[in-house]
Amino acid sequence: MAQATAIRLTGDDLRVDDVCAVAYGKASAALSDEARTKMRAARELVERAAHGTREHTYGINTGFGRFVSKSIPEEQTEELQLRLLRSHACGVGDPYPTEIVRAAMLLRANALAKGTSGARVATVELLLECLAHGVVPRVPSRGSVGASGDLAPLAHLALPLVGEGEAVYDGELLAGADALAAAGLEPTRLAAKEGLSLINGTQFMAAYGALGLVRAWRLARAADLACALSLEALQGSRTSFLPQIHALRPLRGQAASASNVLRLIEGSAINEAHRWCDKVQDAYSLRCAPQVHGASRDLLDYVEGTVAVELNAATDNPLVLVDDELLVSNGNFHGQPLAFALDAMAMASSELASISERRVERLVNPSLSDGLPAFLTSDGGLNSGFMIPQYVAASLVSENKSLCHPASVDSIPTSAGQEDHVSMGNAAGLKAWQVLANSERALAIELLAGAQGVEFLAPLEPGAGVRATHAFVRSLSPRLGDDRPLARDIEAVAEAIRDGSLIAAVESDVGELA
Repeated sequence: MAQATAIRLTGDDLRVDDVCAVAYGKASAALSDEARTKMRAARELVERAAHGTREHTYGINTGFGRFVSKSIPEEQTEELQLRLLRSHACGVGDPYPTEIVRAAMLLRANALAKGTSGARVATVELLLECLAHGVVPRVPSRGSVGASGDLAPLAHLALPLVGEGEAVYDGELLAGADALAAAGLEPTRLAAKEGLSLINGTQFMAAYGALGLVRAWRLARAADLACALSLEALQGSRTSFLPQIHALRPLRGQAASASNVLRLIEGSAINEAHRWCDKVQDAYSLRCAPQVHGASRDLLDYVEGTVAVELNAATDNPLVLVDDELLVSNGNFHGQPLAFALDAMAMASSELASISERRVERLVNPSLSDGLPAFLTSDGGLNSGFMIPQYVAASLVSENKSLCHPASVDSIPTSAGQEDHVSMGNAAGLKAWQVLANSERALAIELLAGAQGVEFLAPLEPGAGVRATHAFVRSLSPRLGDDRPLARDIEAVAEAIRDGSLIAAVESDVGELA
């Protein structure tokens, strides 16, 4: 796997864009000289604790969880770390997506680069070599409660480093040792505390946060595109989007969404043609779109702040405080901040799909569409047009409602009551990822329906931004005449929302959107 650029890890300045670049294979990562210096200093402190004193230090010469009171002889400290990985690697279910695993590998390396865990430089370099060579551990997605971070998933992630577990290399699932050998890499032998350093952290939750955040922001901008397209097709009013209105309720997201829609319909002949009509008010799904879209944006601002901190946070236990010459037990591994943020991301994304589905209903329902043909087809009866895509949107929105029940309010004590409150942040991440996929597809249906609807108003043309949106949608999906299966069309437009190509195409015409 060839990468064009390498990101230098310091443990302090990793960004969401960096995580995306590595997760999707466009960049590699390497330790900075600063990180190596910090890591060596922390390692010296760990070595002194492991071999220079018999003072009990969690995870170095003690057992784990409820076994914290069990002393481990010095000659077994390395074996302790290997057994830790083996015992914790009991996750179940389908594997995480490749991009999530790669993101988690990078995030764990960056956390270790911070110099507060005591892992050896060579161990982190092997993890980064796996990333660079495309060795991706197979990590089951169920099994983390998000308390001491993502213990089970990170154990599966770490096992190939010691030649165990499973990993995918060049598209083939192999035993961990075989995957390393195929990539020309050698397994390592863990030293004191290193197993614990590899698995104690929030990196799978943070991976969902970072990659999900990029998708969610694209979804938010796509929602404004879809709304503008529907507004034109339904001959709605532009006045609900005027900046004077939103200045009187100065919420950042609301103003940004309204500004986007107003820009997208600028110069609309359709809007000018019905400017003096007798319709007094539009339905809420149009008139209140800035308020709804904006509230989702404001939630994403909160998520972004939490994720930005977490990417460079020290989430190990115990932490190695070099300046104080202390190894201290702590609770930075607890996933509650991310659990809340991931649940918020799911809710923000779900509402964008929910209001979108209501606009689709207005487009296809002749009682609500102000003159558009029923189900957006010219030959209704023989053709069903967009009847069933609205069903699909309704199904996706309904599923989202169930998925948005917050995982973060649940807690089941573990480790015989030692870990008596957990975050369930991994469940929040899994649900948010599915909500994003559902919402991208729901917005894709509105974009397809809106593109169809606006064509019935020809020769009147929509605003420049809506024209650009329409043209891009049509590049993926031709106009629906006689009925045909639309499943692939929906997926193609959803993928364009997901990968950012829809937003990029429109912005190339109208400039950067808020």
